[in-house]
Amino acid sequence: MGKNITIIAFDADDTLWHNERFFRLTQARFRDLLKAHSDASHLDERLLAAERRNLGRYGYGIKGFTLSMIETALEVTENRVPGEVIHELIAAGQDMLEHPIELLPHARDAVSHVAKTYKTLLITKGDLMDQERKLAQSGLGDLFHGVEIVSEKTRDVYQTIFARHGGSAATSMMVGNSVKSDVVPVIEAGGWGVHVPHGLEWEIEKAPLPVSEPRFRHLKDLGGIIPLLSQI
Repeated sequence: MGKNITIIAFDADDTLWHNERFFRLTQARFRDLLKAHSDASHLDERLLAAERRNLGRYGYGIKGFTLSMIETALEVTENRVPGEVIHELIAAGQDMLEHPIELLPHARDAVSHVAKTYKTLLITKGDLMDQERKLAQSGLGDLFHGVEIVSEKTRDVYQTIFARHGGSAATSMMVGNSVKSDVVPVIEAGGWGVHVPHGLEWEIEKAPLPVSEPRFRHLKDLGGIIPLLSQI
């Protein structure tokens, strides 16, 4: 089983548990609150632009998304957005921060199986407090040998993490739903990138599948991890 692999890392959001669908529900609430000021497609475009601008300021996660919604609401209303709407947007963000974790199919079995044989890591982007909350609620925390919450996932970041945990990219595998963050940079670093699609994909995380790369693998769901490791 994966005899040349010593470290297997998993992404968190939309790989082990649902995440994007709660953003979609909140964005629908955002559209409804501002429908008197702008049509839905324009609001979506303005919000996405704000999110892109603000990644460098706030990073990834619910808090940055909430601030981007407020910023967009101010922009489309020329600073005349009612205070009640701002209050609703803050409440929507708070609801997201309190939403219980829902594990994806095969998540517990996949991590539990891998952790018996390999050094198993969680590597995720996002707000530190929120990601720690979700990991604690998931019940998966004790299965990981290490947890890394980073501001960005790049080739250098992966190389540093794998080295810190006693390995190298060449003997490591990253499993995640984002081609841009979980697959491409790991392959660039010399590791294995395994794509497990969630079905809902944030526009900012979209990237072409690196189908020509020999260390790229695509799985239907996390249940495919065990047979994959027996083939590598």
